[in-house]
Amino acid sequence: MAQSDTKKIFFENLSGAGKAIAVLTSGGDAQGMNAAVRAVVRMGLYVGAKVYFIREGYQGMVDGGENITEATWESVSSMLQVGGTVIGSARCKDFRTHEGRLKAALNLVKLGITNLCVIGGDGSLTGANLFREEWSGLLAELVEQGSIEHQSVQTYSALHIVGMVGSIDNDFCGTDMTIGTDSALHRIIEVVDAIMTTAQSHQRTFVLEVMGRHCGYLALVSALACGADWVLIPEMPPEDGWEEKMCQKLSATRSRGTRLNIIIVAEGALDRHGKPITSSIVKDLVVKCLGFDTRVTILGHVQRGGTPSAFDRILASRMGVEAVLALLETTANTPACVVSLCGNQSVRLPLMECVQMTQEVQKAMDEKKFEEAVKLRGSNFNVAVLNVGAPAAGMNAAVRSAVRVGISEGHKMFAVNDGFEGFYKGQIKEIKWSDVGGWTGQGGSLLGTKRTLPAKHVGKIAEQMRTHNINALLVIGGFEAFLSLLELLTARGKYEEFCVPMVMVPATVSNNIPGSDLSIGADTALNAITTTCDRIKQSASGTKRRVFIIETMGGYCGYLATVAGLAAGADAAYIYEEPFDIRDLQANVEHLTEKMKTSIQRGLVLRNENSNDNYTTDFIYQLYSEEGKGVFDCRKNVLGHMQQGGAPSPFDRNFGTKISAKAMQWVTKKLVETFRQGRVFANTEDSCCLLGMRRRALIFQPVVQLKGETDFVHRIPKEQWWLKLRPLMKILAKYKTSYDVSDSGQLEHVVHNQPKDSDASVAM
Repeated sequence: MAQSDTKKIFFENLSGAGKAIAVLTSGGDAQGMNAAVRAVVRMGLYVGAKVYFIREGYQGMVDGGENITEATWESVSSMLQVGGTVIGSARCKDFRTHEGRLKAALNLVKLGITNLCVIGGDGSLTGANLFREEWSGLLAELVEQGSIEHQSVQTYSALHIVGMVGSIDNDFCGTDMTIGTDSALHRIIEVVDAIMTTAQSHQRTFVLEVMGRHCGYLALVSALACGADWVLIPEMPPEDGWEEKMCQKLSATRSRGTRLNIIIVAEGALDRHGKPITSSIVKDLVVKCLGFDTRVTILGHVQRGGTPSAFDRILASRMGVEAVLALLETTANTPACVVSLCGNQSVRLPLMECVQMTQEVQKAMDEKKFEEAVKLRGSNFNVAVLNVGAPAAGMNAAVRSAVRVGISEGHKMFAVNDGFEGFYKGQIKEIKWSDVGGWTGQGGSLLGTKRTLPAKHVGKIAEQMRTHNINALLVIGGFEAFLSLLELLTARGKYEEFCVPMVMVPATVSNNIPGSDLSIGADTALNAITTTCDRIKQSASGTKRRVFIIETMGGYCGYLATVAGLAAGADAAYIYEEPFDIRDLQANVEHLTEKMKTSIQRGLVLRNENSNDNYTTDFIYQLYSEEGKGVFDCRKNVLGHMQQGGAPSPFDRNFGTKISAKAMQWVTKKLVETFRQGRVFANTEDSCCLLGMRRRALIFQPVVQLKGETDFVHRIPKEQWWLKLRPLMKILAKYKTSYDVSDSGQLEHVVHNQPKDSDASVAM
């Protein structure tokens, strides 16, 4: 379709001809407001509407005259990068009165304006909604006064309102980010970076006071971003005795050689008794208790100023466009709405629902119900972590990463002991940051893990989900974990408790999970097998010729046998995926016999535990022993569970940390996307995923889509990448065979890739 055709259809469907839209900014200014104004004006003009500026906010609406002027395309040029609001903003007492709103209504009707786009905080938006509710009564009153004709009541019968939240505090419920918040964070971090150099030079402690009378978002996020030692915010007053704990923390960091301390205080920080905690109080405390050279920096309105960040420009522009579309689609019965950001999507929410929830937060804080206030902010979710299946080295590193990334993103983390068996029994408890300290290097599963599947106990598990208000599940485990997610996905039809984001991180020594080339634990198991094979072969040094028959784990998956065989220099590796018969066994024995006669003294044969029901490890051992008489003797070893034990390898520690951090970031994104009307509801296929390593990338794949790739009888993927390694193993064992080079690497340029995900280094 030609561009002109596309534009024509757009105009036909969303024509603003004959409509008049006015835009105003009210309350405090915020970087990005101009970008929003610009978007409203240009989108309005694009669809054929008349667009007006209302200067000086509601005061300009009441005063009228030159304060309400028609906007042109050129009038918003060069606004995008300017901070503040070029059309002005003012507190307006007049608009709070009936007489003031009556004057405002008259000024709008004179210009035919019945569509308002209001950019401001909850007070400004509440005023707009009241104006909308009174509109018909105000027009009737104007008719009685003779200020307007009766026909105008019918022509301008309804006032439509769409709001956008401009506030650096990010204190409005219903949106992930308000316009100006990101820019304010930029200002704070710039100041902190500048302060840190001088603080290190003089071994100083700096106390920074940031804005946030009722909301600690700026303080909390900036503290995470700059690695502050302590943060104080109004929603979470510290427990009694916090002074001593803070000083102990500061002293401990200094004793480890740190030359500076950073403490961030929100301007509205309180203690448990409602007493303000000011930056000067914190400074005096540090000086008195520790004697540290301490300085206070109050950032003040510098946080509101300056050029808006790229995020705020894009956010405001997207919101402005969405606001115009919302105004074009309104009817007389459409409630006033606010344009919000949910994940990476603009959404429309009922304005007064958002305002009421925002006001409930303040009410809870006024009544010292701080935990309720934090919950109402909407940034806190409960996430449960559990291990399912057999233990695998690296599981603990994955749990540690998930817990710490989850906590850093504002969630309350719950640990489930003993998998789904512990889940239905209620073995669930909150797990804190310090609880997972030192877990990275420990093998096994400190949470405990069982192979129990949830289907038989799904009702009890749903009850536990409800009791603990679990909003998301992170399952770390093997094939049982994969089956468990499929069962929970099916259970969504009966139990809404499972309509939450669920993600699986593969962790099994067998490496038999569909959708992932690698699993946590497989590398450690391979190291264990290889090291053992090396030692076994060494034990025959100096003796007569000997062949060792080694049985590896893996169920029906031959990954361990094949890759360990390649790593340990095996002569043969028998696996389920590559069927063999007695003729193959005989050929292998003859091949090995010839080699023994001429060159080698030790031979190694690996067998995957379930490679063949009849050709067991004992059978192969007896066959080789019989056929090798006079040339070599045989020994047999079943490695067993030592492949699952031991400290995780560096690869598994690193892999477990990275993949689990990425999984938690996905959980956070899905929680935000699926949070509606005070609850999480996720019922789509892509809300139940497996995070797997596919070639170069970690990819989220809905588990239901992986069913077609799975051999459920033998618990393996139908296609496995490592099978292409088998010819290489045979070539190195002196077999004559073909080798597939179609998947060989190609010459590439070196590219420095910037990380795409948010920084998860906190998990380290």
